[in-house]
Amino acid sequence: MTDLRNTVGDRIRAIRKTKELTQQQLAELSNLDDAYIGGVERGERNFSIDTLEKIVVALKIQPMELFQNHDDLNEVEAAQRRAIDEYAVTVSELSVKQINTLNRIVREVKGAFVD
Repeated sequence: MTDLRNTVGDRIRAIRKTKELTQQQLAELSNLDDAYIGGVERGERNFSIDTLEKIVVALKIQPMELFQNHDDLNEVEAAQRRAIDEYAVTVSELSVKQINTLNRIVREVKGAFVD
């Protein structure tokens, strides 16, 4: 069962880095020890659902985001996943009006690539 634990740990690390957080910062936000966070990310810790909830809340993500395995992605799919992660981080800090504006900008830029 360590495959799932490793997948979740890898996703926590990737999301934490996308959010430009250190292990120490994530530990403080989740009220956990930074060494514990490191162990979770490496798949060494058999953590509880309560602990996982603390990390999810601290990262401001949906729990399902931790269970997506990206190991089998090709280069384009991996780049798309990273872009989606970065976009999710960006919009999580915006108002509805700002999100709508950003979406319009993205559509405009996308349209420039289609021609």
